[in-house]
Amino acid sequence: MRIQDHPILELKKGSRVKFTFNGQEVYGYEGESILAALHDAGVYVLSHSQKMHRPRGLFCAIGHCSSCSMRVNGVPNVRVCVESLREGMTVETQEGKGELA
Repeated sequence: MRIQDHPILELKKGSRVKFTFNGQEVYGYEGESILAALHDAGVYVLSHSQKMHRPRGLFCAIGHCSSCSMRVNGVPNVRVCVESLREGMTVETQEGKGELA
């Protein structure tokens, strides 16, 4: 599921890093978005709508919507489509508006 070559963008792959998603170890590449690493690991549901609790996944991928809001290192409402992955991050799904730990 990972884009290897792109006609316009230059994709630089950083070193392989480990992070946790909902308590499980996941791997990605340093500098890519957290969303890209989750997508490559088979995670497609990122949150649920507040009213109807419908699953939400990748939508805009440029940080303008809230479909990918997650708790990252204890901070709620991080848009993982634009947040760069780093070694040892803790990423958790978030229900509702999110609250500080």
